[in-house]
Amino acid sequence: MYKLNICHLYPDILNLYGDRGNIICMEKRMQWRGIETEVTGVSVGDALNYEDYDLFFIGGGQDFEQGVLLKDLAAGKAKQITEAVEAEKVFLAICGGYQMLGQYYKTWDGQQCDFIGALDLYTVGEKDRMIGNYMFQCDESDGGMVVVGFENHSGKTWLGEKVRPMGKVLSGNGNNGKDGTEGARYKNVFASYSHGSLLPKNPRLADQILKTALLRKYPDIVLEELDDQFENAAHDYMEHRLKK
Repeated sequence: MYKLNICHLYPDILNLYGDRGNIICMEKRMQWRGIETEVTGVSVGDALNYEDYDLFFIGGGQDFEQGVLLKDLAAGKAKQITEAVEAEKVFLAICGGYQMLGQYYKTWDGQQCDFIGALDLYTVGEKDRMIGNYMFQCDESDGGMVVVGFENHSGKTWLGEKVRPMGKVLSGNGNNGKDGTEGARYKNVFASYSHGSLLPKNPRLADQILKTALLRKYPDIVLEELDDQFENAAHDYMEHRLKK
């Protein structure tokens, strides 16, 4: 019997714009394949042992909510998360969760919050927000699929040399609205600004992430194809709208 253990970090704090829908999507896609999934919420004050989990999810939060987490991260979770990233555990991080994996976030008025430092990137806030439906194309090494999503962020993220973009912006802003990049990929980390939630309307990406986690644990597993007629229809409708 196959089983995937998912750690949902700060589920009660980082859950903007229905980001928890990504967890529901992953659970259902595993259930439809007969694969057991156990989701554990780990929040402020809870112990974290990264070796207990196969996949980590971090949703988005507002700036003040991210600030609330700094003390808890410094108490030990930052070290556990960094070690998990380096051990090639699989991560899906959205917006604020994506920013938190980086070096720091500097607000528009110059205040700096030092974050986990697991990824070579940083974010600088501005007064104007980047809001709206958008889409990007993943790198060929990740399947080259077109991803549709919804972004709402004032932080502009800049990638260092040790990470690569998750994709190239086709419509919208992405990381910073200037260099045409969206998200970040490092080892088995998938990080993106896509709220909305991301995975239900991007089934190919959902399976790419799940397959990456499953193959680490079960090298011989073959992921059964699902009938994604409705999911693809939702994806294609938004892609068509954004191409106009």
